[in-house]
Amino acid sequence: MRDVVKAGGMVSKSMHRLREKQRGFTLIELMIVVAIIGILSVLAIYGVRKYIANAKTAEARNSLGQIAKDAATAVEHVQGTTALLTAGSTSSLLRAFCASATAVPSAVPKGQKYQSQASDWTTGSPTAGWQCLNFILDEPQYFMYNYISANTDGWAGGFIATANGDLNGDGATSQFSVSGSASSGAIAISPNVQETNPEE
Repeated sequence: MRDVVKAGGMVSKSMHRLREKQRGFTLIELMIVVAIIGILSVLAIYGVRKYIANAKTAEARNSLGQIAKDAATAVEHVQGTTALLTAGSTSSLLRAFCASATAVPSAVPKGQKYQSQASDWTTGSPTAGWQCLNFILDEPQYFMYNYISANTDGWAGGFIATANGDLNGDGATSQFSVSGSASSGAIAISPNVQETNPEE
């Protein structure tokens, strides 16, 4: 009789263990898992969006850095005040920033890329505009680039270069800018690109 009771107890324990193994998740456990997955997906979407925006704005930062270098280099290209010198005459040397350039393109691209033409970057003259700067973008661009020099004097003048974009096409624009100036002939360029609404 004891053996039968003992066997019955063993069967009951093994049935209990089997039921524990077959038991599913509770509703609370499932809700916690769904909440965790939701939070992770939101973070992933935000991270991917931020990564894509940074990849696009890298164009503006790199291009403005190059424009600033080209502007500083142009000042160091010392030019004479006369085109031709006759024997025995002299010419004053002229250190100057390039005069202002025309924006390329003429309007901010809205949520799309713009493919500029080579002729867009040859406007100006040897002392003004993109021709003076020797800057060109041959890849499609997200931003409108501009270069302004209110005072071209190589001893006290300066410039500001800007990139304006509308990456998501909502009408709100972002602006990146870099500036440079001369003080007693020494050229200083701002160490950082100034950014306003960089992800717009």
